[in-house]
Amino acid sequence: MRRSAGGAGGVPPRCRDITLPGVTPARKPRVLIVHPSAELYGSDRVALESARALVADGWAVHASLTADGPLAGLLRDAGAEVSVLPAPVLRKALMSPTGLVRFAADVLRRAPGMLGLLRRTRPDLVYVSTVTSPLWLPLARLRRRRVVVHLHEAEADVPKVVRVGLAAPLLLAHRIVANSAVSRDVVAADLPRLRRRTDVVYNGVPGPPAPPAPAREVLEPPVRLVLAGRVSPRKGTDVAVSALAELRRRGVAAELDLVGGVFPGYEWFERDVADLAEREGVADHVHRHGVLPQVWDALAAADVALVPSRVEPFGNAAVEAMLAERPVVAGRTQGLVEIVRPGENGALAEPGDATSLADAVQGVLDDWPAARARARRARAEAEEWYSPARYRADLAVLARAVVDQGRRGRDGAGAPEAPAVTRSADPPPV
Repeated sequence: MRRSAGGAGGVPPRCRDITLPGVTPARKPRVLIVHPSAELYGSDRVALESARALVADGWAVHASLTADGPLAGLLRDAGAEVSVLPAPVLRKALMSPTGLVRFAADVLRRAPGMLGLLRRTRPDLVYVSTVTSPLWLPLARLRRRRVVVHLHEAEADVPKVVRVGLAAPLLLAHRIVANSAVSRDVVAADLPRLRRRTDVVYNGVPGPPAPPAPAREVLEPPVRLVLAGRVSPRKGTDVAVSALAELRRRGVAAELDLVGGVFPGYEWFERDVADLAEREGVADHVHRHGVLPQVWDALAAADVALVPSRVEPFGNAAVEAMLAERPVVAGRTQGLVEIVRPGENGALAEPGDATSLADAVQGVLDDWPAARARARRARAEAEEWYSPARYRADLAVLARAVVDQGRRGRDGAGAPEAPAVTRSADPPPV
């Protein structure tokens, strides 16, 4: 039995049920979306879906990015006004005394421009799309603006002082949208006050432009594996390369396609992966495609999608593989275990363990008809649970409610919050 909080009969309330006192059709509510990049990875695409949600709900949307890039054009196509404004962004490289001094200097340099944007746009709501842009929260509160933060991070493996430091700015948010239960639980474990102002709303993940063709019925060699995501230790690129080598040692004629770029500052890891492929003797069987505008052609050409992440608060790549109707093998970690259920809609392997990943892929290949059947079920489930339409409706409800609470004098930070507007993230039972 599926569970869902919200309206009667398990249907979440929709935005038409919430009105903003004093707002007439001539005065659109205004939202400022602030996002720390302009690429097209997971959080970037979620920011785009959020903009689409609010435009469709009648908001005037202004999006501020720290750089120009492909996301900017898609935001404009969605109906948002876009500006580029450098703003301080927290990176792991800054988690040192020297790094924190650099960050503080960046705050002093960038704060006037950020305040200027808040004055010019006069938003009813500031939507901070990740916790890596913490300065927007105190500046928005200084300007007496309502604030929603979208939490994509679940940094459970860093020291507690770092976790608390990253989560502390969330105390200034009127509402938090978490992309998974694990993201909510990680911040709430250190700052329990955050739990009751946090809504878990799974990402809305658009599917391919046309219904996907099923995975091929007969597995003629070579077997095509694909990993779509940044080349990074967190995404387990190295694990996929070592698993490929293990499969080939077992006699499986497999090839691996890597789709995605490297995060600035992690070029060393890209070189390490190339060296690993050479040492393992599979360099000729690993194919780098870099950043592609969309992943659907790469998934359509694949037999099995790998998501071998060591850390993954949600897992857009796993959902995309399901929407492409491809068997998915993912790491048994964080948000991925909320999406992938072994034997039902995919397979799991131990994170960071190449042998476990190879074993899981081997199990998929050894019972290919069952894997194809699971992929069909997974596609239907993903279309329901991670649909952009559902995400957009839920986000619009939440955004309107936050502003409505402010107009009624209910200040969320430091005060008791109203119950969650909607929690559409309850997945099929595990």
